[in-house]
Amino acid sequence: MTADDHLPGPVAVLVNPTAGRGRHRALLPRLLDGLAAAGRPVRLLPASSPAEAEAACRAAVAEGAGALVAVGGDGTVHRALQAVAGTDVPFGPIPAGTGNDFALDTGFPADPLAAAAVIAEAVRDGRSQPVDLARMVAVDGAERWYGAVLAAGFDAIVNERANRMRWPRGPRRYDLAILVELARLRPRRYTLRLDGVSHDLDAVLVAVGNCPTYGGGMRICPDADPTDGLLDVVVAGRVNRRTLVRVKPRIYQGTHVSHPLVRSFRARTVELAAEGITSYADGERSLELPVTISAVPGALRLLR
Repeated sequence: MTADDHLPGPVAVLVNPTAGRGRHRALLPRLLDGLAAAGRPVRLLPASSPAEAEAACRAAVAEGAGALVAVGGDGTVHRALQAVAGTDVPFGPIPAGTGNDFALDTGFPADPLAAAAVIAEAVRDGRSQPVDLARMVAVDGAERWYGAVLAAGFDAIVNERANRMRWPRGPRRYDLAILVELARLRPRRYTLRLDGVSHDLDAVLVAVGNCPTYGGGMRICPDADPTDGLLDVVVAGRVNRRTLVRVKPRIYQGTHVSHPLVRSFRARTVELAAEGITSYADGERSLELPVTISAVPGALRLLR
């Protein structure tokens, strides 16, 4: 825990008003008042798209923001992380989305107003705590950071299909994408290099976790710890449709890892390759495989 030289600057706040289907939108004035209780100027960042949100966060950090706060779900947090990762600008997530995995896994209250109070107190006291992030690098040198989990198997394929579909609207589109991809389910050949040691395997699900949960509380990497300097890799092998449907509910408790077709690994650096897979990090469309993922100890300073 350290006092942070950046804190005299304003507290920049990124808000996703559509997060959680807008159910916390009416709370925004109270959240901003709660953050202002830290005694710092509060600056709301303008953004009408994910790309604008990320650009606004980068600009705020470049212009000397004392802290960055993201009000929304994991997607909003993911955009903000690209700006603060590897810097000494501290960060606070206020969970207000459908999935708030990173905020909850790193110890913030589930209630948005309570999280704002925790963040305000940390800002006021000049206090922050280091946690790890995962850094991904593609073959072409493109780089992304993530805080929670990278999906690179069935879940990523479902997300990719849902994003291409124009009908139906809302959650039913994702449900339909699951049914379509279950019908097409087949193991794919992956190459994993874990701290330089190669593993060639057939799998339907691959997740690389800095934190335990994704998808709104599914404990896909149940033993992942964002302070241990390591990534947890969970692989479901040659699983058929019936087995996948039966095992999937166990992910909420994290008990799927005891299934004989599920393997777990731990490494500082994970090289992951497969044909035709676009990864999803923190639930957001990310880099195409192959990618190299590294645990970066203390890459983020959390306001708590």
